Amino acid sequence: MSHTPSDPAPAGTPDADPELHSALRLLRACGAEDMDHPGGTLLAHLLRVRQRLAVWEARPALQLAGLCHAFYGTDGFAQALLPLERRPELAEAIGAEAEAIVHFYGACDRKVSYRELGTYRNRFTGRTRDATPREQRDLAELTAANELDIALADEEFRLRHGADLLELFTRMRPALSPAAWRETAKVLGDTA
Repeated sequence: MSHTPSDPAPAGTPDADPELHSALRLLRACGAEDMDHPGGTLLAHLLRVRQRLAVWEARPALQLAGLCHAFYGTDGFAQALLPLERRPELAEAIGAEAEAIVHFYGACDRKVSYRELGTYRNRFTGRTRDATPREQRDLAELTAANELDIALADEEFRLRHGADLLELFTRMRPALSPAAWRETAKVLGDTA
């Protein structure tokens, strides 16, 4: 039996887990399936980001965070699927660790945090602090998976922003997995 990319895998397969099913239900309930995004819908984009992280062998919590990374909006995608007051709802659906990654990613002030990976500024609170090594790795990996998906879905975006993204990911390279760096260099290498 086959399944479409927007549906969870059949029971008994490695992708059949309750958090994935809960995340997909919540994403659909919040309208991700109906929102336009480069490469189709927001839900299709989120599924591709999760799949890319799985190919890179990211831990399950980071894969779920990749699937759900737009729930609170981001510094580059303002439309939130849930308000911050509903964080417990997302945590219940995907687990506390994955939700914390989603919040960290969504709250990231990119102008400050991308300049120096160890420094993190929360765009919701305005507070700045040091990011832990794990937070730096999660932010770098999720950012790469997200931006590479957009670059592959939208040639104009890749041509316009590819060189800047390659520069960003070169700075982030110590925090990227080897698989993430290889794909980054492959997708963005000809834009520099």
